[in-house]
Amino acid sequence: MAEINIRDKTAIVGIGNTNFGAMYRDLDKERTSYELAADALKAAIDDSGIDKNDIDGLLCVRTPSYARMADVVGLHHLRLVNQLEGSGRMAGVALQYAVMAIVTGQAETVAIVYGNNGRSVGDRYGGVFSPDSPAAWDAMYGMTSPGAAVAHMWRRYMHLYGASEDSLAVAAMNTRANGAKNPNAVFQKPITKEEYLQARYIAEPLRLFDYCIINDGGVATIVTTAEKAKTLKQPPVYIGASYSATDLTNYYTTHDFFFGAMQDIAGRLFNAADVTPSEVDFAQLYDNFTPTQFFALEGYGFCERGTAHKWAQGGRIALDGELPVNTSGGHTAESYMQGHALTIEAVRQLRGQAGERQVKNAKVGFYTCPAPICNAHILHS
Repeated sequence: MAEINIRDKTAIVGIGNTNFGAMYRDLDKERTSYELAADALKAAIDDSGIDKNDIDGLLCVRTPSYARMADVVGLHHLRLVNQLEGSGRMAGVALQYAVMAIVTGQAETVAIVYGNNGRSVGDRYGGVFSPDSPAAWDAMYGMTSPGAAVAHMWRRYMHLYGASEDSLAVAAMNTRANGAKNPNAVFQKPITKEEYLQARYIAEPLRLFDYCIINDGGVATIVTTAEKAKTLKQPPVYIGASYSATDLTNYYTTHDFFFGAMQDIAGRLFNAADVTPSEVDFAQLYDNFTPTQFFALEGYGFCERGTAHKWAQGGRIALDGELPVNTSGGHTAESYMQGHALTIEAVRQLRGQAGERQVKNAKVGFYTCPAPICNAHILHS
């Protein structure tokens, strides 16, 4: 199949987000997902220096209606608009759609907006499913949440590769340490290995610190052509490559931890971007639960299969390590914006704007979401 070359034809030029930590401590049931997304978009427009009316594409994630969202932000005459579900895999899908739309001439400047008021309205990720949801098939067997499914996969991983329960501690400790350097993070205090091990189980063998946060927030990203990007306020962050592959069934759990889908992507991604895993300066790994970080490290060839639980130890994934991971604190410390905040953290790192958590000489960044729709991007300055 012939592929369209997207390398460096588009760039992220604007990013914006709400204050995750402040909203976590200030619940407001009247605060809507539209309001949160709109606040983030205003920040992204200001960040980019673009004229709002130059936006001709709008991709809405988690907000219930694209028509309502467009009206809220005053974008009535668009060339491209769509609505994506709130699942975390859609952060990557949305960026891919924006890139494809721009490269094929459907739009020139696309805004991706995400709004989530889940904490204020009491959302729980699990327990209640529609009859046609794949998660309902897991629930029949007691797997009543995505966390239970990942716990099941981690137990299998432990059996296959000799990992111990405490090997996950490094992932949780790393995100909390990075969150402590992020003034916008919900959790800004490091944890020790002892604190990790003493925390209660949520779905054994996963503990409290292995789980993402339920919180409110908005995130927005503005993508445009490489040519236009050069005329704007911020240094462009180019999309070097972006691919997806699926592992779709009537349940979330997979026997290979999405390894096959990620290998499919890796075989195309690094070649298209003309980089190798060893040339990646940092990785933003979707961590709805900490084991997915290990699955991703193996799936994309950062380490050998079955070794991530050992490879990640000893500071290797810390800010000053061989491969800094989830530099903002990720979903377990900064916020659970279902992948969107990880993307804008990658942009900040590549611009050199990450403050105390800045990775030295960051030029090439990697993002992935291991899920039934796996996707990954190479971003670079």
